[in-house]
Amino acid sequence: MLNILRGRERNIGFTVRRLLPTADFPMIGPFIFLDHMGPATFKPNTTEGDVRPHPHIGLATVTYLFSGAFMHRDSLGSVQRIEPGAVNWMLAGSGIAHSERIPMDVREQSTPVQGLQMWVALPLSWEESEPEFIHYGVNELPFQEFDGGRIRLMIGELDGKQSPVKTPSPTLFADIRLNKGVTRELQAPFTERAIYIVSGQLQMLNQVINKGELAVLGDNDPLMLKANEDCQLMLIGGEPLNEHRYIWWNFVSSRKERIEQAKSDWKAHRFAAIPNDDEERIPLPER
Repeated sequence: MLNILRGRERNIGFTVRRLLPTADFPMIGPFIFLDHMGPATFKPNTTEGDVRPHPHIGLATVTYLFSGAFMHRDSLGSVQRIEPGAVNWMLAGSGIAHSERIPMDVREQSTPVQGLQMWVALPLSWEESEPEFIHYGVNELPFQEFDGGRIRLMIGELDGKQSPVKTPSPTLFADIRLNKGVTRELQAPFTERAIYIVSGQLQMLNQVINKGELAVLGDNDPLMLKANEDCQLMLIGGEPLNEHRYIWWNFVSSRKERIEQAKSDWKAHRFAAIPNDDEERIPLPER
């Protein structure tokens, strides 16, 4: 039987639906955080929707857009526009700061910004690794069309295809579209898997999954998908990490004291600055 998570809406300058973490599912595979952002439009000549400079440790961020665009900048000096279908993989490791801002043309054209922001917790041996940023363009990722649908594989292995995105532990992330009435079985060799419905309605294991719901599969559940409506769904998962992870604000670690150190470092300006974008840092929350 599927476990259905409906998430909770929050306003962070625009609406997001937070699916992970929850009390029952703190992680799915290595995924420890999942937000569905928007859709939202932002006024020209404002900073509405901009995510100001902020820090991370112990995780990798995955940004994936359905529409609109973001401009990514980080303390490594990376400057990268991300658009629908591409993947930004930012490995924070021992510490990185970044910002994500709405480009001027997206504001002026009132283009809706919508997508997913996800965090992948790192294995113990990677928690203090050197930070890095890699952008994978839409044409670098495996794409498959079939009668009644298509699949774009961002991370991991699915139906015998392999993404070029390098991850420190087995991880799965795919964007799947199915036309109404189409049934499709997928082969995903991972212990933990979940499906998030971006639009439409899906049926699995005699259960209906609606827009905005995250369905967590059991270990041996088949990935047999039937679209009750035209449907866009995101498949995430991977192998679980063996150790517990703590999460506080933008920090993830297997050690509470490491999170306390990161809090102190951000407050004292010991994280590396983002070139040409370090004046509007998000302050450390009080709690």
